[in-house]
Amino acid sequence: MNRDTEKFIAADKKFVWHPFTQMKQWLDNEPLVIESGEGFYLIDTDGKRYIDGVSSLWCNVHGHRVKKIDDAVKAQLDQISHSTLLGLAQTKSIELAEKLVKVTPKNLAKVFYSDSGATSVEVALKIAYQYYRNKGQKRDKFIALGHSYHGDTIGSVSVGGIELFHSIFRPMLFETYFVPSPFPYRFDGTSEECKQFTLNKIEELLKKEGQNICGLIAEPLVQGAAGMIVHPHGFLKAVRELTKKYNVLLIADEVATGFGRTGKMFACENENVEPDIMCTAKGITGGYLPLAATLATQEIFDAFLGNPEDFKTFYHGHTYTGNALACAAAVASLELFEENKIIESLPAKIELIKDYLKKISAFDYIGDVRQYGMMAGIEIVKDKKTKKSFEYEKLIGAKLCAAMRPKGVMMRPLSDVIVLMPAVAMDMDTLNTLLEVVFDTLKNDLPIYSS
Repeated sequence: MNRDTEKFIAADKKFVWHPFTQMKQWLDNEPLVIESGEGFYLIDTDGKRYIDGVSSLWCNVHGHRVKKIDDAVKAQLDQISHSTLLGLAQTKSIELAEKLVKVTPKNLAKVFYSDSGATSVEVALKIAYQYYRNKGQKRDKFIALGHSYHGDTIGSVSVGGIELFHSIFRPMLFETYFVPSPFPYRFDGTSEECKQFTLNKIEELLKKEGQNICGLIAEPLVQGAAGMIVHPHGFLKAVRELTKKYNVLLIADEVATGFGRTGKMFACENENVEPDIMCTAKGITGGYLPLAATLATQEIFDAFLGNPEDFKTFYHGHTYTGNALACAAAVASLELFEENKIIESLPAKIELIKDYLKKISAFDYIGDVRQYGMMAGIEIVKDKKTKKSFEYEKLIGAKLCAAMRPKGVMMRPLSDVIVLMPAVAMDMDTLNTLLEVVFDTLKNDLPIYSS
């Protein structure tokens, strides 16, 4: 460890409060300090390189220091970095909105910008709520899935279902109807029975309370923060049919699943679903800058039109809405998807991950492996037969990810679920190296930590 690294660590411990981190443990250990990146690697202050196995928290798409995106941001710097969208338009936000409408489900027509996944969800919830108010209906409830995660602002936490994250804030939140997540591994029955059980619960609610419900919000196909819960095939399509049947809006939270993560540009495409509202963020700029976009149908947009005295205006906005630098990065990222045929390249990568997961699933203490596209979770359990988990305080997942660092791989678990979320543009050789390290660690280090 060089002197600069020591100085950075000391300053970090003195001044920085890290997210989702027990700071007592952080202060007792020596963290890695990332200084730069290159391609699909992170580089620390000592010059050591690590494959970025979780895409810098699921947002990096094309790698680090990508020339096209770098050049787009630099060019925008020579014009303007930011101007407000309140009362003004801006060239890059217009260009990006047009591109987003072209690549998202066909029914989506309008783009409302914000700056993070959580704010994109806040926007969606408020649009859904006011949409019905503008139509003369007083609906004020939402349906969400258990174990769901939609961000950490008050509205998004209100529709979040991860008790570890959200329970302490319950007194601050608005009431939401939760239905069980369709999680086959933790369900006593078949995958089809699991799917139908949740669908029945949703329909029961819609029959009873449909007239009071603004919308149903769900992470399509994969609930990421819950431990990569992969929904049974056809669940999303059936949810869409139920929301149409009972005239309730469907909000698809594609913050984590969007931009190629599931093998399609957006997860909804896998089941030919067109939501009424879609939330996007994370990969929208290729992982370069904070930006989010909430897309809605023309019908929803039109419900907000009127004279000033009608008070149908959507009174919501953010200072950096439609930030020019972020929009420039996002435009370049979308162009790279097309130029490099990213979506077309995914089947081979998905198959490679599948092959490794199949081998890993045979190990002792591996309870379940779950994959949809480039998103995967490896659940570690104390007892493979009973599916009993390890005691929380053993921190098996965290120890295993730490064991991967000396081998040149940077990973972050969700409790005892090892998350695989490589950048969708990662080349096959780098992906294979990443998977080999994960395989080796689970084969050789997991038995040590589990004893």
